Amino acid sequence: MTAPADRIFTNAEVHTLGDPDEVAEAVAVRDGEIVRVADAYEVEFLEGVGTEVVDLGGRVLLPGFVDAHTHLQHLGARLVHADLSAADSPADSVALLGETAESRPDDEWVLGFGYDESGWDESRYLTREDLDAVSGDRPVAAFREDMHTAAVNSVALDRHADAMPDADVRTEGGEPTGVIVEEAVDVVYEAIEPDADQLRELLAAAQREAHRKGVTAVHDMVRQSRAPEVYRRMDLDGDLALRVRINYWSDHLDALDEVGLRTNHGSEFVRVGAIKTFTDGSLGGRTAKLSEPYADVEGAGEGADTESAAADDGTGSATGQWVVPPEELRDLVDEADGAGFQVTAHAIGDEAVDEVLSAYEATGDPGAARHRVEHAELADDAAVERFAESGVVASVQPNFLKWAREGGLYDDRLGTERRERSNRFADLLAAGAPLAFGSDCMPLDPLFGVHQTVNAPAERQRLPVTEALRAYTRGAAYAGFDEDRLGTVEAGKKADLVALERSPWDHSGDIENIDVALTVVDGEVVYDDLG
Repeated sequence: MTAPADRIFTNAEVHTLGDPDEVAEAVAVRDGEIVRVADAYEVEFLEGVGTEVVDLGGRVLLPGFVDAHTHLQHLGARLVHADLSAADSPADSVALLGETAESRPDDEWVLGFGYDESGWDESRYLTREDLDAVSGDRPVAAFREDMHTAAVNSVALDRHADAMPDADVRTEGGEPTGVIVEEAVDVVYEAIEPDADQLRELLAAAQREAHRKGVTAVHDMVRQSRAPEVYRRMDLDGDLALRVRINYWSDHLDALDEVGLRTNHGSEFVRVGAIKTFTDGSLGGRTAKLSEPYADVEGAGEGADTESAAADDGTGSATGQWVVPPEELRDLVDEADGAGFQVTAHAIGDEAVDEVLSAYEATGDPGAARHRVEHAELADDAAVERFAESGVVASVQPNFLKWAREGGLYDDRLGTERRERSNRFADLLAAGAPLAFGSDCMPLDPLFGVHQTVNAPAERQRLPVTEALRAYTRGAAYAGFDEDRLGTVEAGKKADLVALERSPWDHSGDIENIDVALTVVDGEVVYDDLG
């Protein structure tokens, strides 16, 4: 006799997102695993005395979202400190920082996260002058959404400028503007690193937000942080209800190798992921490495000397910069791959994407190792084919398409032609490349990202609803070697589920405003807004 289910989710429009995408009415769960997906009548046979029946009232039920690229510590910081993603001007940012300074008087630093000047009428970076208005005696830092650019006040500069590379501190008339990029930003991150108890508060806040957005698993990018320790402590204490795959920065490689850890080691909720590295910077900071000059860098027109043409604000090379040079990247990939680790490399500009693909191809079988390129915002035709032929995972962020519309950030930085061939999700999928979606916490909201690609301005960026959802479920699961336990609604998979208030297929023009009604992890309801 078949044992009864622990829970039955019924009266639903269940999309398995398998191949094909079958539609059912109910799902039965036992011991954290899906045991039956069928019509309501069939699933009712698994109802026992102790079975909890959850009536979803006709809502859409999907596999839980797997976010293939997150920074949960930064998300938690945004929730606990000043959330500058809500700001619509420099003055608004200063006001939000001022509120945080007043509400957290015992904090050493006044911190804000997530500003994006590209949508402001006064479209400029925050500066030292702005942040000096927040406090003249406490260090203040405001981080741009891309996390490669920040602004600091005079107090912070006085304390930390000596440790910052001169090339990463922007100047005007020989004086620092307060705008810093890349390694200079790392100096500030190190200065504000929370202790274990503080970090647990941030990660708990981030977990709640993930559940609210239907996210049941994440690939978290971790550097010089206590996050691995805190995640494992939360797991042991029974406080972790989010599957976390930790992608460790390359400076952890020797330590991981020494203690015998390898990709996929871990528990149900905390696993070792890839070795993570940078190659270039960001388009917002003009530090992504391009084969042709930025459109908005003075003196970088056609035929310009791309190594010397630069903007007056000290942005450096007209084609961006290497954060990790190609030679160093190749050595790292060779070492990590040889030790049995998956590798994932941040590469945004087309030149950076090409260098990463070359480094992976030199390993022999990058597809078997599931090596990944994070972002790949610019990729030419040859690169798209190389993704498909090599099996390298394109771990991309549909959220970034918010910058791809006419007059947006990509227009400013890249010009019309390159804007229209950015974020080529449709081309990558058509070529047969493994495609995984993540948010980069810009924002952490899969439905926002799905909306962006379903309604993208260019055909090569645009995906149908089903394919967009698959990239955020089974595609991201594949990028983390999890396709056998996550990513689709089928018997034998983990009972990680999300229920939506409205159908994204029926409301494809308004997906970003669809609410999550219920989130389930390991068969347990972790977020409930059914009403």
